Amino acid sequence: MAETGEEEKVSAEALGFSDLSDSEFLDLEDTQGLDASLSKPGPSCELSGNDGKPRSLQKWKRGLDVSSPMERFHFKYLCVTDLSTQNWCEQQMVYGKEFPGFLTPEKAALLDTGASIHLARELEVHDLVTVPITTKEDAWAIKFLNILSMIPTLQSEGHIREFPVFGEVEGVLLVGVIDELHYTAKGKLELAELKTRRHPMLPVEAQKKKDYFQVNLYKYIFDAMVQGKVTPASLIHHTKLCPEKPLGPSVLRHAQQGGFCVKSLGDLMELVFLALTLSDLPVIDILKIEYIHQETATVLGTEIVAFEEKEMKGKVQHCMAYWMGHREPQGVDVEEAWKCRTCNYVDICEWRKGGWVPTSTLEPKTKKKK
Repeated sequence: MAETGEEEKVSAEALGFSDLSDSEFLDLEDTQGLDASLSKPGPSCELSGNDGKPRSLQKWKRGLDVSSPMERFHFKYLCVTDLSTQNWCEQQMVYGKEFPGFLTPEKAALLDTGASIHLARELEVHDLVTVPITTKEDAWAIKFLNILSMIPTLQSEGHIREFPVFGEVEGVLLVGVIDELHYTAKGKLELAELKTRRHPMLPVEAQKKKDYFQVNLYKYIFDAMVQGKVTPASLIHHTKLCPEKPLGPSVLRHAQQGGFCVKSLGDLMELVFLALTLSDLPVIDILKIEYIHQETATVLGTEIVAFEEKEMKGKVQHCMAYWMGHREPQGVDVEEAWKCRTCNYVDICEWRKGGWVPTSTLEPKTKKKK
């Protein structure tokens, strides 16, 4: 196992490839018993048109001349947490993409606290260094260097944190960051996901299901990587990376310090895919989620999660149907309307206004005569 300071790794946030592995966005510890009104501050329910006149959000969306949300948002890939959040409430996730940066001070503070706890745990295993990057090829090169630095630790049955994963699932590239990988006393590879809680209580079952889905996806992608099912061609196809592009000087120096003699992203890609397939790394055997209290760092409980591949793939297919433009976004069922109590977008939610059915299925209302 690597001792503190023996390894150096570049923070994921520096890569433009950061997958929030915590669930602080959904502060749901006591949503079932909230007495607060559903009215919350949120984005304006009207947007300005080209003529300066306000128009509804739905009309604005219908005016977009694109065929799918992937194109509308200019996404080349999705994060694992995009899908797990989508599994909680798809409509909320969509509003989060349409109104980026809208976050209440309370939830921003929760994210900061959760991130600090994750960073503290990561620093127990390795140091972090900052490497300036100028291109997307540099960003992915740093990610590959991080993977190359962690593979030997896994081979020696060591303990690593923040392992990047990527792979094609249902025709879309998914990326993510696994919190922690280590071996049990019986030699099984265990994935441990850390979730922090504002209040000292375990999450509701609905959020647990979201977390289960997230770690199932991590295992599915990691296993595909070590089994040689993820290919350079697929990665280049989705990301539009240029393998022949020379790496920046700072990245080259960092690579040389790690013992890698490379010039381009393609050189690193070749090393990474060879290392993943030839290192004889095992698939993940155990999925574990640990819930801790933010303020006291007290462990509230742990969950051992079963890998349900068929159920996971069904959820992924449902999620991708939206991203590929095959259906409209959906909100929660009326039985789960309690989720709306902590949603920033409740005032503009078309799903709620449409009576918990897709807006596109509603019959036009007849205007009343004056």
